[in-house]
Amino acid sequence: MTEWISIEHANEHNLKDVSVKIPKRKLTVITGVSGSGKSTLAHDILFNESQRQYLEAMGMQGIEKPNVAHISGASPAISLKQQETSSNPRSTVGTKTAMYTSLRMIYEKLGIRTCPNCKKKVNPIQAIEETEHVDGEFTVFQICPHCEHKYKKHTRSHFSYNTIEGACQKCKGIGKVIQINVNTLLNKELSIENGAIALWNGRYLEYQLDNIKRTMNHYNEPLEQNTPLKNFNELQFALLCHGTSSKEVRKLTDKKEPKTVGDGKFQGVMTNLWRKYQEKSGDMGKESIFFYSDTCPDCNGTKLTEQSRSVNVMDRSITEISTLDLDQLLEWINDCSLNLIGEEKAAVDVYFRDIETKLKRIKRLGLGYLTLERGTNTLSGGESQRIRLSAILDSDLTDVVYVIDEPTASLHAKDTEGIIDIMKKLRDKGNTVLVIEHNTDVMREADYLIEIGPKAGRYGGELIGTGTLKDLENNEKSLIKNYISNRSQPKQNVRQAGKTAIHIQDATRHNLASVSVAVPTESLVSVTGVSGSGKSSLIFDVVGEEASNVSGLDQFEEIITINQTSISKMKRSNVATYTNVFTDIRNLFAKLDDSKAQGLTAKHFSFNTNGGRCETCEGLGYVMSNMLFFNDMEVVCPTCKGKRFKENILTITYNDYNINDCLECSVEEALDIFKDESKIHKVLKLLTEIGLGYLKLGQSLTTLSGGEGQRLKLSTSLMKKNKQKSLFLLDEPSTGLHPYDIQYLLELFSRLIDKGNSIIMVEHNIHMIHASDWIIDLGPEGGVKGGHIIAKGTPTDIKVNQSSVTGHYL
Repeated sequence: MTEWISIEHANEHNLKDVSVKIPKRKLTVITGVSGSGKSTLAHDILFNESQRQYLEAMGMQGIEKPNVAHISGASPAISLKQQETSSNPRSTVGTKTAMYTSLRMIYEKLGIRTCPNCKKKVNPIQAIEETEHVDGEFTVFQICPHCEHKYKKHTRSHFSYNTIEGACQKCKGIGKVIQINVNTLLNKELSIENGAIALWNGRYLEYQLDNIKRTMNHYNEPLEQNTPLKNFNELQFALLCHGTSSKEVRKLTDKKEPKTVGDGKFQGVMTNLWRKYQEKSGDMGKESIFFYSDTCPDCNGTKLTEQSRSVNVMDRSITEISTLDLDQLLEWINDCSLNLIGEEKAAVDVYFRDIETKLKRIKRLGLGYLTLERGTNTLSGGESQRIRLSAILDSDLTDVVYVIDEPTASLHAKDTEGIIDIMKKLRDKGNTVLVIEHNTDVMREADYLIEIGPKAGRYGGELIGTGTLKDLENNEKSLIKNYISNRSQPKQNVRQAGKTAIHIQDATRHNLASVSVAVPTESLVSVTGVSGSGKSSLIFDVVGEEASNVSGLDQFEEIITINQTSISKMKRSNVATYTNVFTDIRNLFAKLDDSKAQGLTAKHFSFNTNGGRCETCEGLGYVMSNMLFFNDMEVVCPTCKGKRFKENILTITYNDYNINDCLECSVEEALDIFKDESKIHKVLKLLTEIGLGYLKLGQSLTTLSGGEGQRLKLSTSLMKKNKQKSLFLLDEPSTGLHPYDIQYLLELFSRLIDKGNSIIMVEHNIHMIHASDWIIDLGPEGGVKGGHIIAKGTPTDIKVNQSSVTGHYL
């Protein structure tokens, strides 16, 4: 049997004729600076070719062969990327892991309910069941043993917020109701003419003003000029907000509704806004500021009907159990297992064991602070990936290649041990585990290392070295060797803090246990602690929202919060469009003599509009191919061959680069191409300084990691920034960064602080924490066991503090 996966002459993207062997049934780490070609080798070459060969063996076509001469010894592959988070508001940790399904089965089998007739408690195991044919369907009824009253049996569907039987009717099982923010939409102090309605301006305001005047005249409620909304009578306000067809207006007048707009028919500002919301399925873009979500008043956010919420197992409802963190849920499961006997235990034992097994695996990955009701759309890429990683352990597959992308992202050093343990168990089942990783702790535990480099983009893509840790330490070209051996620690800054600190007094948001702390200003402050310890609550929910118990924020002219939420869900948004540098590049191309000769404008160099783009792929460079049982795949456009534009557009060049070449360039490469264009050069230089020089200008924002997206947001804030004093709140800015790249990010932070700004960052990366001026360490654990400050001080102070978990790893 082949003991190696052999990749020969790989030239995809920036890889330069790379030939490498990967040991089978071992834990291998691919390392290298960001943009060096690690993901290209692991995902675009090995994973895609493994998938292609597997599908072709089943007679299916569709995956294009990557640019590699030959791969031998490959096996079916499974890829775990960080971007795969669900945006579905109905998807939760409970549904994703199927633990909530098992919980619903427990409540179906053991849920004690009140008899609607005699009001006594009924254990479903004691009730007699009958099945009847009702309305063409078989329905199961239960007979109360106390009074022989017959009622429909509660099934697992009654405990699901995704079914008609279980979902709260008002919020349809979402737990929240969407409301119009009247205070944002309307300014009652102003008149319509002077901007009382935020939606109306310019000619549209003139048009709607004429309409509303006709409406008021029809109802004999003429509107005097420049009347503030606060002076409208009840009928006038109802007509303006809800329109002539509304029940609100019908309650106030018997007058018939006008038939046409010309006669005074009017839809109403709020009614019209709701119609748009429904047509766009809630995707309102800039108009989303006119909406907010509020807890459903009927179910109080529990998503289920009152009837389903009233059913108990061990004196607790399913909605209570869903709000427990996973540590507490395990305790409840253990209590139930101890207290249930005989027929009751036999009925649900399999479901308890299923939940218990999954809980223990997820807890090992440092996610014990999550709850079953936590929406998957609120999870970070790392959290979502670790949940999927825990599920893989249920599989008994062997000889599978697992390609895992930075599994320790967003993890405290303490929790990294659990990840390493899981990857070793996957290996020990006889699988090949290939990990893209920057974390040196993982590298120390790996069986084999592959380093790609030396730098990023066109300066990378070479095989630097392979072998054991010792082999790389003896390799002169290796960039990672100094960081593995901890020989290259960032210099400790000695910086004087600002005169006025930020004071937080008795913060209790989420799991914070009445936290009071002073945060130095004009400093780099790291807020540390295990996942779920309360870091984000303290920084983003308390300081970021300028809570009333925070003082010292008035010294800043602006507070810039940059978190890891996705910056765009649109595949058309890329690095160049997001930073607006593509507008300047298109304008530059439009001014070239060849463009003028053909009558081309900046519009012709856009892949988002008709004119110069390829219409087959509409400027994306690829078309989607339906893979039937697999996810749809992106296939290179057959017309433009992935070049996005029509042939005549691609003949126009600047410094020998056409517009598509520019999009395919990395930021660092473009820096050289546009060195004579000061406006473009300034943006590209900043992106390079912030550690994003390896990204392609045309790289879709949907492919960026949380850390990359955050640094891109930071760059746009810095582009707009003038000389005012700012407070930056950052969420793990080091995510996705090689230790070598971290030094450049720290240099940028130093420059910002030297200009009088302050930076507070939630951080797990030991290099970043070590370079901080001050550390606030939260814990001791996550969820209800967290929320306390266990240490604070300089890195030197934290190192010797026996209470600090973070100090142990520093």
